[in-house]
Amino acid sequence: MRALHTAATGMMAQELNVQVIANNMANMRTTGYKRQRAEFQDLLYQQMRRGGTQTSTQGNILPAGLELGAGVKTVGTPRIMSQGNLLPTEKDLDVAIRGEGFFRILLPDGRTAYTRDGSFEMDAQGRLTTAQGNVVQPGITFPQNAHDIQINVQGQVYATVGTETNPTLLGQIELSMFVNKAGLQAIGDNLYLETPASGPPQNGTPNTDGYGDLQQGNLEQANVEPVKEISDLIAAQRAYEMNSKVISACNEMLSATANLTR
Repeated sequence: MRALHTAATGMMAQELNVQVIANNMANMRTTGYKRQRAEFQDLLYQQMRRGGTQTSTQGNILPAGLELGAGVKTVGTPRIMSQGNLLPTEKDLDVAIRGEGFFRILLPDGRTAYTRDGSFEMDAQGRLTTAQGNVVQPGITFPQNAHDIQINVQGQVYATVGTETNPTLLGQIELSMFVNKAGLQAIGDNLYLETPASGPPQNGTPNTDGYGDLQQGNLEQANVEPVKEISDLIAAQRAYEMNSKVISACNEMLSATANLTR
């Protein structure tokens, strides 16, 4: 019975939907996380009677055809790149992006990754790095006796060195934008990679030409909305149950058919 396979595709689609929702909820406290959404499309149709065909020698036309669908498929899990709330941390090296853009990160294998997670640290060499030790690009190195670190909205990094009274400019944090930021590839650790879908990065200075500004002592929270995720979870669960009811009904119909032959 074709309905068995059709309902099975619905159950598999909702199982994946629940997995996406579970990942969103698991990352509610992940800095800079961008939630995902499962998107679906219907499968191919079998044309039993094609609409618009002639039904008699007098030229009557069939007004509506007879089509049987084969179910549903998942076509993508795009990320919703909306702004998350900013949470004050009072830590000098915590930086949040308010607006468009990503920080550039140098990976150990030489690739460049991108992130919205501005929970930066300082390594043993005084370099500005991520929590995993990857260097923030372009590289900024703090002298050993630097203190009173200041990062302004345009990404300029200042620090007071030694006994000097005036702060010294140590470097400039840049941001990268993409034509299609939802096309970036997530690789974990709050990092993304450029893809043909995202387009090449466009690097620039924060708070200029459409780039977001930087907020020192803040971190961007995940843009997950708990109430929406719970309501989506309930809807997915009910859709899964309804598809399972279809399979149960098909089973009962097949059982009744089998009993006719006894």
